[in-house]
Amino acid sequence: MKKIFTLSHPKKKYARLVDSVRRDIKRYLKRERSKDMPEGFDTWLFDCRFGSSPEDAKKVDVESLGKHIATAEKQQRDTFYIEILAKPGHRNTPAESD
Repeated sequence: MKKIFTLSHPKKKYARLVDSVRRDIKRYLKRERSKDMPEGFDTWLFDCRFGSSPEDAKKVDVESLGKHIATAEKQQRDTFYIEILAKPGHRNTPAESD
């Protein structure tokens, strides 16, 4: 998902627009995680970027997207850019001891 979210609408309140962004991201992550896993992989990893525009976007963790959205909400930004790309990966499992 590569998308510029616009948080201005003549009839909708700002907080409801931010909630819809969070819902869209949650729905996208759920859809990607439910896809079939390629052979030899055991989890989906996500490369995420967040910024005011695609050129300014910085790499962030998928877990910190909510914090970045909250910061944008506090700053009353009209738009921001989110990029989330799914890729197969391996879980970091601790070494087993005997």
